[in-house]
Amino acid sequence: MSPPSVIGQPISRVDGRSKVTGAAKYAAEFDPGPRLGHGVVVTSTIAGGVIATIDTAAAETAAGVVAVLTHRNAPKLPYREHKADVDPEDGERLHVLQDDRVHHHGQPVALVVANTFEQATHGASLVRVTYHEEPALTDFGQAETRAVPPGARREDGGHPGETRRGNADAALAAAAVRVVAEYVIPREQHNPIELHATIAAWEDVTLTLWDKTQWVDNVRDEMAAVFGIPIENVRVVSPFGGGAFGSALRPWPHVTLAAMAARHVDRPVKIVLTRRQMYGSTGYRPHTVQRVALGAERTGRLVALHHEGIAETSTYEQYTESLLDATRLLYSCPNVTTRYRVAPMNVNTPTPMRAPGEASGLFALECAMDELAVALDMDPVQLRVRNDAERDEDADLPFSSRALRECFRVGAERFGWERRDPRPTSMRDTSGRLVGYGCASATYPVSVEAASARVQLLVDGSAIVSSAASDMGPGTYTSMTQVAAETLGLPLHRVTFELGDTRMPTAPVHGGSITMASVGSAVQAACTKARRQAFARAKRPSADLVEVLRQLDYSVDVTVHNEPDDAADHYSMHAFGAVFAEVVVDAALGTVRVPRIVGAYGAGRIINPKTAHSQAIGGMVMGIGMALLEHTVVDARSGRVVNSDLAGYLVPVNADVRDLEAIFVDEHDPHVNPLGVKGVAEITLVGVAAAIANAVHHATGRRVRELPITAEKLV
Repeated sequence: MSPPSVIGQPISRVDGRSKVTGAAKYAAEFDPGPRLGHGVVVTSTIAGGVIATIDTAAAETAAGVVAVLTHRNAPKLPYREHKADVDPEDGERLHVLQDDRVHHHGQPVALVVANTFEQATHGASLVRVTYHEEPALTDFGQAETRAVPPGARREDGGHPGETRRGNADAALAAAAVRVVAEYVIPREQHNPIELHATIAAWEDVTLTLWDKTQWVDNVRDEMAAVFGIPIENVRVVSPFGGGAFGSALRPWPHVTLAAMAARHVDRPVKIVLTRRQMYGSTGYRPHTVQRVALGAERTGRLVALHHEGIAETSTYEQYTESLLDATRLLYSCPNVTTRYRVAPMNVNTPTPMRAPGEASGLFALECAMDELAVALDMDPVQLRVRNDAERDEDADLPFSSRALRECFRVGAERFGWERRDPRPTSMRDTSGRLVGYGCASATYPVSVEAASARVQLLVDGSAIVSSAASDMGPGTYTSMTQVAAETLGLPLHRVTFELGDTRMPTAPVHGGSITMASVGSAVQAACTKARRQAFARAKRPSADLVEVLRQLDYSVDVTVHNEPDDAADHYSMHAFGAVFAEVVVDAALGTVRVPRIVGAYGAGRIINPKTAHSQAIGGMVMGIGMALLEHTVVDARSGRVVNSDLAGYLVPVNADVRDLEAIFVDEHDPHVNPLGVKGVAEITLVGVAAAIANAVHHATGRRVRELPITAEKLV
């Protein structure tokens, strides 16, 4: 008799005990031996120019210092071509310590290696660098005037500079009601709990890296390209990640520096970036300016939609993201124009940050929809439902499934939307503070990538399942164990899932809500094949797998490579959601609190409601930060991030978070992937900032179009 179903059950994290007891090892915690050296990076203090002089004499003679690497003595590396899906299509990654050129403030210009971290830190403080400074573009207002369309496009369509459906200009001019507005989102910085860290060790020609990464296979491939060695000579290990949210999708310069230094000093080297250094070297959500124009009939039906976005990028790489993609498909509209531009600046390259593109783009669109609802004197939920799309009008494809209407129905009911008085400033709490209700739509695409998994069925009736996937916190270990146990027909405690090592079967990037859809499908396929093989060898068509394995005197070992089918050619595949937020505003002080957020999501099959809910409330917390707190301040004179620590860069803390609720509506989608999952990590951030901003307008009558919404903008 098979054990009861575990898919869909709120199983507690199988790795929970190892995390709370400290047994789980993160990148900086591995011990490659007693000869471990410590590296500390010296970074540039200008945004553009060349190094004039670099004096390392004092550092080299400091106690414990083993070596000081600069562009003068660092080995010249091959830097062979390598571009993964997470790398900008246009441009070339930073070649660290390969020349005297400075591209941005915070760029590595030297590395000090010492016997201890303290000695390396002291040695780094002794390095003296002077520069021939050149004019640098560090002000977005100036860079915006020089913005250009994105260059090369990927085979999957990329992010086009301009798209047109119908004639948006003519339709907008003829529309009965029009809304035109500009929205600004400042740069947002990655601040995962775990600092970025790498330990590198060489053994002859073989390199091992213990690295904080969301994609071990990509780090392996990148380091093989940088050092010009075969990929089989590189091993990358990363079993746990203390948060990343996109910051660890690609290897940053410190990874190369660790490997370079380890080979130079012939001993393992550890580099742990400081929090301040992460603000200048590991990417961020780019500053964007967006302009939205909506035209509608008096009935609320959209007739025209124009959405333009400009985002910052570096001078050496052209980072683009899906800023305008959701605009083209979220609502039914016959006339849609989008225009995307990037503004090269003397900054380090941006990188994906949870729901990259969609979180920013839908902030602008959903605030504009709220402004349209006010202009029409129409309920904001009614306006969105009235413009619900029956099919993807951009791709001209049917949706594999679309639960936006159901999300609004369920979410509004749970939130108590019917209690909303539509008049701004009309609602107050018992203390006399202003109360506002706001809503927003959410969507995120479903993607499936090729992935592999290995299953070992052992004679003791247990199974070891492995894939070179990652787990930065969402519960990959747990959800994959559930899929494997259910597919094999084994009790949960008899299945062990392993990840985070390039010696395991290949897996795609741990980002974009694709892990369960991709790796989970591979695990399911491998477990199905292994189970069948075990029964075939035992010549028993049906029985308890544990008993079958105990009868075999050898293990079953199966590896499966799973490729996505062609469903994406026939269906538009997306998750959808509706977000509702309540705010309380002190009119005298301008302070905003968020006592409640309710999100309802159509995200396909939910493998583990407990970990999915955890992901959802995490996304909501990030949305609170986006709406009310987070803002990277850059000194335009030098390109220096002024608030590069957690004292100056504000993120939500427990006192900022009250009642967060996530609801997953029933949704069966047979097209997206064999498991029917859509992913929940990204979509649960999308729409939160807009819902809060719309609630603030409802509470105060003030429309804040530039994030974050601070007291200064309300008083």
